[in-house]
Amino acid sequence: MKIDILLNIPGLLVAIIIHEYAHGFIAYLLGDDTAKNSGRLTLNPFKHFDIIGFVFLLLFKFGWAKPVPINPNNFKKRKRDTILVSLAGPFSNFILAIIISFIISLGLVTNNILLSILIIMLWYNLMLGVFNLLPFPPLDGSKILASLLPNKYEYIFYKYERYLYLILILLIVTNTIDKILGPFINFSLNLLIRIVG
Repeated sequence: MKIDILLNIPGLLVAIIIHEYAHGFIAYLLGDDTAKNSGRLTLNPFKHFDIIGFVFLLLFKFGWAKPVPINPNNFKKRKRDTILVSLAGPFSNFILAIIISFIISLGLVTNNILLSILIIMLWYNLMLGVFNLLPFPPLDGSKILASLLPNKYEYIFYKYERYLYLILILLIVTNTIDKILGPFINFSLNLLIRIVG
């Protein structure tokens, strides 16, 4: 059990750090320096670390990092840029998963422990990427959905989003989330196999 947890830590840290950094970096490119001014535009894991969320990810495969602060009012096109920033996190995980897949497929890593770490890292990146695209607060998918709505309905969405948290919690507690994520993660894995083929 302890060995399994130790093998999970590198992959989990990399997936979380890349995800959060991508949000802050794209926001910065689009005119919002909130993350930079908050010291969050960094690859330093301790800046993104949330101990409770990290433990949950290790033990239950679902958790969270410390969200990178974003101020949409600094964007030139608020809705468009919010969508781009929200997509940046999951897409960074997918890109990293592709890179890891290529490394594994080349057969250069022969050490079983390192290979296990890479496989776990691949899984965490796919899982975080897919999971965060779900349209439930506080996930990235909810911000994408809200930004696609007309202003009137976007306001209503954010006004009542705290109640939508309950849906996500219910899905996790009842393990229904596994049934939702499973097909998407399997699809992503099959697509990766074709890409690195």
